[in-house]
Amino acid sequence: METTTKVQLLSDRLNALSESETLAMTKKARELASQGHKVISLSVGEPDFQTPQHIKDAAKKAIDDGYTFYSPVPGYPELRQAIADKLRKENNLEFSAENIVVSTGAKQSIANVLLSIINPGDEVIIFAPYWVSYIEMVKLAEGTSVIVSGSIENDFKVTASQVEAAITPNTKAILFSSPCNPTGSVFTKSELTAIAEVVAKNERIVVIADEIYEYINFGDKHFSIGSIPSIKDRVVTVNGFSKGYAMTGWRVGYIGAPKAIAAACDKIQGQVTSGTCSIAQKAAFAAITGSNEAAKEMSEAYLRRRNLVIGLLKEIPGLKVNVPQGAFYGFPDVSYYLGKSFNGIKINTAAELAMTLLNEAKVAAVGGDAFGAPNCLRISFAASDENLLEACKRIRDFLAQIK
Repeated sequence: METTTKVQLLSDRLNALSESETLAMTKKARELASQGHKVISLSVGEPDFQTPQHIKDAAKKAIDDGYTFYSPVPGYPELRQAIADKLRKENNLEFSAENIVVSTGAKQSIANVLLSIINPGDEVIIFAPYWVSYIEMVKLAEGTSVIVSGSIENDFKVTASQVEAAITPNTKAILFSSPCNPTGSVFTKSELTAIAEVVAKNERIVVIADEIYEYINFGDKHFSIGSIPSIKDRVVTVNGFSKGYAMTGWRVGYIGAPKAIAAACDKIQGQVTSGTCSIAQKAAFAAITGSNEAAKEMSEAYLRRRNLVIGLLKEIPGLKVNVPQGAFYGFPDVSYYLGKSFNGIKINTAAELAMTLLNEAKVAAVGGDAFGAPNCLRISFAASDENLLEACKRIRDFLAQIK
């Protein structure tokens, strides 16, 4: 009776949501570590570097200067202007401060946009593999996710023709990340231009471009789809400070958007959280107006680690491995091992493989099921070289026991 009552208290909206697979794996890894196991966690999408000192100093100064009161809902004017300046200079995006809304992380930024533009029944085309929260955010907005999948042969990237085939009269938005979490794939200028040509023919569609990994790019200069003239008035660019500046705990993200969408996000945020933490905003201002040297050094370290991890994964029999051009994840196809058994227990899915890997080899990774790629495993290389070497050895030895 008590259980039934508790279930009835919860909304259908809540019951429809799935728990974040990455956070669930991280929680399980911490539990094992607390029991004394030497767990190597490669499940969480978090830089292992400290926030640069000048950014921390700016936060301390903000406290001393008395920035302890409510901040404006869309962010401090000087931070919004600095973001607009950055987007103009680095991304060729013509925004003013009124086009910018600062939020409590890029996750809230994306949720604000979806809640602002999606009506029940509207379709959102999502490129797969995708970040785990996209699907759940669309559910919260009462929209319908339409998944378009890229193959490992095409570096997990969706093509313009695939996008065109997925568009219906109900399509309202396209949502993707580049550099991509979980694959590390980066869309080129020509690939995004082709997609933009498709979008340009469909005036109702808004593109939501998640560029949070912009500064972790190992190839050509980052290109923003919002800079393409034919669709620039229908593109929302999402970014933030968590990845490039190692500021995950500070929770500062932002959008550059058409004025109507920016105003809508301001309105929603005003009823949900109000302004982002005043101290974190001052730290973000120091980050975006200061030297980018630390961000470049971190990206160089990730490149070295990528080469280390991808090289080792390629040596493991049965794995299909692409070479990520950005972010800090490997995303091997593990289908060779699915349907086989470990110590007599059959492993049917990548999620089961990830959980067995954690329990048996004490390496935390995330099954690709949660990312729309059920044959893959996401492995973060945002960890020390020592841990990465040991983790890859454990993965190799573990997989060798699957028959």
